[in-house]
Amino acid sequence: MTITHADRAPYSPIPIRPKLELPNGARVALWVVPNIEHYEYLPLPSAVRDPWPRTPHPDIIGYASKDYGNRVGVWRLFEVLDKHQIRATVSLSLANFVHFPEIFKSCEERSWSIMSHGMYNTRYHWKLTEDQERQAIKDCVDLYGELTGRMLPGWFSPAASNTLITPDLVAEAGIKYYCDWYHDDQPLPMKVRSGRLITIPYTMDINDSIIYKQQFEGAEFAQMIRDGFDTLYAEGETSARVMCIALHPYMMGQPHRIKHLDNALDYVLSHERVWAATGEEIADWYLENGREHMAFTLGAGADA
Repeated sequence: MTITHADRAPYSPIPIRPKLELPNGARVALWVVPNIEHYEYLPLPSAVRDPWPRTPHPDIIGYASKDYGNRVGVWRLFEVLDKHQIRATVSLSLANFVHFPEIFKSCEERSWSIMSHGMYNTRYHWKLTEDQERQAIKDCVDLYGELTGRMLPGWFSPAASNTLITPDLVAEAGIKYYCDWYHDDQPLPMKVRSGRLITIPYTMDINDSIIYKQQFEGAEFAQMIRDGFDTLYAEGETSARVMCIALHPYMMGQPHRIKHLDNALDYVLSHERVWAATGEEIADWYLENGREHMAFTLGAGADA
């Protein structure tokens, strides 16, 4: 049986939910998410869309712009996030760590947390059968385990592609948190066929992909970070909020943009009641301390 959209995450207005209290009285849990991806030079045929719009392949402009992130941009992100002592959560195309072991080594040295962004960002999960999608998720869990000896904690489908049963298969694989839904400012439980799964707020707004989509630039993006933080920080006095800053090394890692990220992080971290955390840390905190919140949002009090 397929669980419907309404059943996955029952509606509950944020003002009437039980209060969430972060460690040390923080108002906002901040997680910074670099999308360290791998795009294939000659991708496999897709049933849904061509990963590269300029055909016939190879699309040198498309491929090279993404390759810049792994050659140059990611190293600028390492430098800025090191400066601010931020342990990032990598939205990772797992194959990246195989193709570029230097990036894997650098993430491990920093104890950066990982959530899977699929194997390649040119291999979509739309229209996969249940068995195909189950295997694709398992491949990521297995590869991460082989590389690190650890269990993969989080999942965000490649290129934000998913199916009606993706949450069920992610929970079945033993992954604890999920980011395909960016529908809230707090963690929430998600109903699945078996096991347990929670969502952690990801974002498509405070996300440097808008630089391409809406032709914003670094200064505007930094101002969006400051403005978004101000609202969440004020609201967090009543009940904790989660703020995600989603980045792509090939975008925010450009030389004319990186200083704007640095300045925005200066501003956010100048506030005392901010918990700079990883996705896994937020998930573990919520699973341990958010039981009343979970029960309410799953329907125990949502109609009150």
